[in-house]
Amino acid sequence: MEEGESLRGSRVLVVDDEPYIRKLLAFKLRTAGLVPVEAEDGETALASALAEPPDAVLLDVSLSPGLTGFDVLRRLKEDPRTASIPVVFLTARVRPEERATGLGLGAARFLTKPFSTKALLEELGRVLAAARGETAKGGPQPLGGGPPEIPV
Repeated sequence: MEEGESLRGSRVLVVDDEPYIRKLLAFKLRTAGLVPVEAEDGETALASALAEPPDAVLLDVSLSPGLTGFDVLRRLKEDPRTASIPVVFLTARVRPEERATGLGLGAARFLTKPFSTKALLEELGRVLAAARGETAKGGPQPLGGGPPEIPV
């Protein structure tokens, strides 16, 4: 089996209140062989994660209305059914204290927008592999494939 191949088919919950970003991420994940599940707000994300726990979560800090990404992460980590799901923040927020808050609450990574979809897929591949206890020389191969790189 090719490195990173075992990650294909992984379910990734994409939580962003901006439809364009959510749809772009879902498209890139699908193209990489992953199964995206979309949520436009924090309550929907939590309900989805409890109904059918994903293998990972891509989460924006700024969600409206209602819960913030920090609230969602806190609730995921407090619930034994979802506590082990790795969460990657993908946000326009760049202040060091926000990064520290996200990582302190248990986020696996804190990536900022604009982002490279290639770099995002590489990081997500590492997070998924680590969650499954897999290690590979230099980390898993990128999950990529499909259309050319789109900086977002």
